[in-house]
Amino acid sequence: MSRTVAIVGRPNVGKSRLFNRLAKRRISIVHDQPGVTRDIIAAEVKEGDYTLLDTGGLGLQDATTPAKLIKAAEAQVAFAIGASSVILFVVDAREGVTALDERVAQQLRKAKKPVILVANKADGGEEKVKEVGDLYRLGFGEPIYVSAEHGNGEAELRNAILDKTPPDDTRTGDGENKRLTICFVGRPNVGKSSLSNRLLKSDRLIVSEIPGTTRDSIELSFDYQARDGKVWPFCLIDTAGIRPATKLSSSVEYFSRVRSIDAIHQADVVFMVLDAMDGVTQQDKAIAGEIVSAGRPIVVIVNKWDLVYAAFRRGELKQYKNERDFREKFEKALYDRLFFTPGAPVMFVSALTGHDIERMLKAARALDERLGRKIPTAKLNAAIVELTDRNPPPSVGGQRFRAYYATQTGNRPFRIKIFCNREGSLTEQYRRYLEGGLVEQFDLDGCPIHFDLVGKKKISIDERLSRRGQKRNEAAGDDPETDFAGEPVVLDD
Repeated sequence: MSRTVAIVGRPNVGKSRLFNRLAKRRISIVHDQPGVTRDIIAAEVKEGDYTLLDTGGLGLQDATTPAKLIKAAEAQVAFAIGASSVILFVVDAREGVTALDERVAQQLRKAKKPVILVANKADGGEEKVKEVGDLYRLGFGEPIYVSAEHGNGEAELRNAILDKTPPDDTRTGDGENKRLTICFVGRPNVGKSSLSNRLLKSDRLIVSEIPGTTRDSIELSFDYQARDGKVWPFCLIDTAGIRPATKLSSSVEYFSRVRSIDAIHQADVVFMVLDAMDGVTQQDKAIAGEIVSAGRPIVVIVNKWDLVYAAFRRGELKQYKNERDFREKFEKALYDRLFFTPGAPVMFVSALTGHDIERMLKAARALDERLGRKIPTAKLNAAIVELTDRNPPPSVGGQRFRAYYATQTGNRPFRIKIFCNREGSLTEQYRRYLEGGLVEQFDLDGCPIHFDLVGKKKISIDERLSRRGQKRNEAAGDDPETDFAGEPVVLDD
């Protein structure tokens, strides 16, 4: 992390808003409530080519936030300070220096890193805010007055960051291999952050049994070394647990849900995480529907498999013969409930022990490879004919769906254009039947398929009568270059 800039400060000084301003994207959740940010949020800033880190507030005192989460969040800030090459120390320009600001300053001096003092919320002009407090006594020189909300002072701050960041000596002209973006999504407390930490081989993300610990979507790059020695490049997105929209109790939870849904759209492959002891819930089904609607490929991850082994050792789960019987029945029940995810690979893993973690990543790589395939047009049409002959489509309004011709027009997701008699005659149930059949026929397990239907053009009565007259003339042997009396038509040169 030779070019990494960390934003630190006490709670509610506008760190996340400044982070979004510099990153030029809405990544961190911005809210007046202190302590919203807990994990480290990272983004690549193109102007300057450095990594920007957003951190939780130091010294948070909030009765609604458990002490263990406050302690974990502050440990994350310490990690960010240690990993960064430049620190943006953010204070509130309107309030001046507080006792907590001085404590943060003391911690930063011990780090012995270049520090840029940023006086945020300077919306009323530099002269007005200078009267509020003497920011110079913090010992970090001339402050840069900014307004993260309105953009005041942004250019000066960007220049100061570039002046402080070291030169980039890590890049080569060869470029980096394409990173496969994977995303963990699921209900709260199914182990998404634990799985992320297992892949990162560190406690990079806060893990707690308290539901809702993760709030932002966190994007991180990592290289996984497989058992055969090969290195697989990935980009990982850990997300907040997705709650039902009707059970969101605050705007923070709402924005957490929005960020998680956005992460689904960004991912190349989505890992949908289930709890092995809970089975497939109604909310799991709703989350799978979000993934399918986004047209993203799915690998179903059944986490906490170590608890299943432990339950069998204790003599529980007596209704099952053994662990294999439990696994087979779990998978059958899963496909019964998630019937709209044809062929999605299912992985039974444990974030705690690392069981089958490499197989999970291997499944994602195989799924991404399948997404790049081209289906031969002749074989595609033959498969659709076979499927419709085997199980004829139902009648809708007195008319059955009939496919005349099909061709693949895109990947990720597979897009197949079907020329048919009428778009409205393809029912949702029959569409799923065709999708499942094509997935099985062409070994596209887990790959979403989108049908673009092109129905026959509806013509007016006058046009239909005109076509009938033309056909009668052609049947009578009339020459198109003669008039109705049979005399040759003189064509102009």
